[in-house]
Amino acid sequence: MIETSTLTKSAISEYISKGKRFDKRQLSEFRNLSIDLALSKKAEGGAKVKLGKTEVWVGVKMEIAEPYPDSPDKGNLMVTAELLPLSSSKYEYGPPKFNAIEIGRLVDRGIRESKFIDFEKLCIKEGEKVWAVIIDIYSINDDGNLLDAAFIGALAALKSAKMPFYDEKKEKIDYEAESKKKIPLTKNIPINFSIHKIKNSFFLDPSIEEELASEGRIILAFIPDSPVKICSMQKGETMVVSTDEFNKAIKLAEDKYDSFFSEVMKKIDSEILKLK
Repeated sequence: MIETSTLTKSAISEYISKGKRFDKRQLSEFRNLSIDLALSKKAEGGAKVKLGKTEVWVGVKMEIAEPYPDSPDKGNLMVTAELLPLSSSKYEYGPPKFNAIEIGRLVDRGIRESKFIDFEKLCIKEGEKVWAVIIDIYSINDDGNLLDAAFIGALAALKSAKMPFYDEKKEKIDYEAESKKKIPLTKNIPINFSIHKIKNSFFLDPSIEEELASEGRIILAFIPDSPVKICSMQKGETMVVSTDEFNKAIKLAEDKYDSFFSEVMKKIDSEILKLK
């Protein structure tokens, strides 16, 4: 298990409280972002995302399934995360632990609540057969902020994915047939911000040392609008946040939203062009 010494935590806390960071970034500044969509030929879509030294791989698969009882005319979504031991010594092989389950649920919630996927268009036969979108997240290197990196990877994989060909006569998927059909997506593209807190300061995109020194985090997913709207929200750890502090955290993300959203979309669209 990775631990951060009291001395290191104290130094990080002092720097953050002064608006400084050891890697010279501003409190609202993200590390360098890179996206590569040429990840897998077997999956319907895939993306490799690097945020600083943090790296995640995300794959999208499509299957035929029965609809959920409460949404007989809508497709299904399932998001899972596997935190591999190769990415950090704090992870072990075995059943998913809390951190992996949490990442999967938070990515699922942000995508589902944003209505980014048009689930009604994934219905094949109401009450009987629908498309299921399966998103698998794998940590390759954990240097902090796996959640935001995984969220970006999920967006990139969904936007680049091609649905397999469904043979209506045989009522099954033909993986050999070529298909150019895309997953039905809307303009409600969600962007996630993990906002961490130390003392009275909030900051974005923590390194692993900053993450371990953090008192807690507020997780917000936004969708584009005028002004932008929050589509999902969660508070992590046991920290107490006042109304003024919560508003401060929201403003930090809102002020960063436009530039970061533009950067993410520009990189994804550039990669999609390379695939054509």
